[in-house]
Amino acid sequence: MLAKANEEKSGDILAGIAAQSAGERVAAKIVLSELTLEDLFNNPVVPYEEDEVTRIIYDGINQSIYKEIKGWTVGQLREFILSDHADIGSIHRLSRGLTSEMVAAVAKLMSNLDLIYGANKIPITAHCNTTNGLNNCLGMRLQPNHPTDSPEGILSSMREGLTYGVGDALIGLNPVEDTVASTTRSLETMYNFVQEWNIPPGLCFIPCDYSNEGN
Repeated sequence: MLAKANEEKSGDILAGIAAQSAGERVAAKIVLSELTLEDLFNNPVVPYEEDEVTRIIYDGINQSIYKEIKGWTVGQLREFILSDHADIGSIHRLSRGLTSEMVAAVAKLMSNLDLIYGANKIPITAHCNTTNGLNNCLGMRLQPNHPTDSPEGILSSMREGLTYGVGDALIGLNPVEDTVASTTRSLETMYNFVQEWNIPPGLCFIPCDYSNEGN
């Protein structure tokens, strides 16, 4: 259901879990909006017993905060985030009682404008060659992922992304395969592109998805 409520993505289609029509996608969003946060807590996508990441997330949940909001529906969580009552302090506090499934679920109910408005309440900056996340500074993270790690597909995404010219930012990639050969091929593809096109040093180049650490 989480996948079917998602906007159309090639990865979901290849995995056979995407909505088959716009109507099915809307229906999934409606069902998702009516689920409670407790429903999602009790049904992690990957079972607690089988996955170390799930265990780390669940063991780190602030139980007192979770108990305050476990009766909320995903739709109510969305309304709270977008309300005038939600500020950086209240959202940060609330986040300590949320699992990844809850965060993903509420994002799937939001439009692009909803996501921009909600994220604007939680300023986060990261510095490498430049500082990203400052107010009144337009920037992007170009993420040329490809479902088969195709060099041609990665290059196509990078070229398209840079044509938007939205400011200094960074290039990050989530490789599908973690083999040495595949990762090396992707890194060399991105590095050679940066060198060939003389990407200015103000553009931070991050070959893998470690940008959340601010590296």
